[in-house]
Amino acid sequence: MSKELIQAMNILEEEKGIKREIVKEALETALELAYKKNYDQAQNVQVDFDIETGTIKVYSVKEVVETNYDSTLEISLDEARKINRAYEIGDTIKFEVTPKDFGRIATQTAKHVVMQRIREAERDIIFNEFVQYEDEILTGTVERIDNRFVYVNLGKAEAVMPVREQIQGESFEMDQRIKVYVAKVEKTTRGPQIVVSRSHADFLRRLFEQEVPEIYSGIVEIISIAREAGDRSKVAVVSRDSNIDPVGTCVGQKGQRVQAIVNELNGENMDIIEYSDDPAEFIRNAMNPSDVVEVIFGQEENEAIVVVPDSQLSLAIGKKGQNARLAARLTSHKIDIKSESSYQEYLKELANKPSELEAETETIMNDDEDVQESVTSVEEVEEVTATLEAIEEVIETEE
Repeated sequence: MSKELIQAMNILEEEKGIKREIVKEALETALELAYKKNYDQAQNVQVDFDIETGTIKVYSVKEVVETNYDSTLEISLDEARKINRAYEIGDTIKFEVTPKDFGRIATQTAKHVVMQRIREAERDIIFNEFVQYEDEILTGTVERIDNRFVYVNLGKAEAVMPVREQIQGESFEMDQRIKVYVAKVEKTTRGPQIVVSRSHADFLRRLFEQEVPEIYSGIVEIISIAREAGDRSKVAVVSRDSNIDPVGTCVGQKGQRVQAIVNELNGENMDIIEYSDDPAEFIRNAMNPSDVVEVIFGQEENEAIVVVPDSQLSLAIGKKGQNARLAARLTSHKIDIKSESSYQEYLKELANKPSELEAETETIMNDDEDVQESVTSVEEVEEVTATLEAIEEVIETEE
């Protein structure tokens, strides 16, 4: 068993990258537990495994004390000094207690430890390999499908695609090759779990990088993406080179580049718009395909009223509000869409309605009038009082 175990450890180190010292430490710990369990021993034991010869020895470890109260854990100072006069209180002494049949138990334990280390090593290798692909696109094969996941074979590992990460209405066949976005790679008790997606906004970003070299090189940059997977997406792009049209670059000659992405996403509609540092211009572009008459920003931050022609109100809002919703998410603005006629009515209502400042001013003026009336009344009382006092003085003088 010893030679086989050493050979197995060498293979682990060469092929799996697991150092022999790590296996040795795990094996010794496992053998200590196995000894206590199989021989019903509670004493403090230590297992030494010679990594060169494969020899395994079990020792009972006892502490030197003044008076021995527990012979399984302690040894008196007098008894210790019979072994070696140099022992002092607090020292530990090892006594070999290796059972004759311990080799059988050691073989079973060693096999279990080695297999466990192999599984752990394989999991670590898979995790370290695929964690590098996080936020990237990989191509895999559909293995099986259930109500919760689509299981995708990525070669050395199996990934899961939850329902929330799937494109609504998209169906797959067994052994079908598909592109997926690696959304998350994490360690679990069952090994590395790889979560992939086709509905993630960054899946669309990576597809554009694959199809448009200018985006991959950084000449054209994707600023933001608003996506309702399987239905419609808006992508805002900007060019770092004034000679390059960012929208035309992404669309490609005769629409070939964007069409390749649309085909991969099974016909998902794609609006590619030009980003602008001017928020009003950016919102105008984001409202595509509707025209915009005017953009008025509200008092609150990131709030805007978008005025569109009466004939294009439904186009601006989109089916079930989709166009307005995507534009708001793309620009990070709360957008209130109004037709020209409804906006004029809105302005009239504002004009007819006294402002809060005017109402406050009127209240203050009314309060001032009340104060003035009070002051006038006081002055009148004082004049009457003065007159009465004067009359009383005249009467007293005559008398």
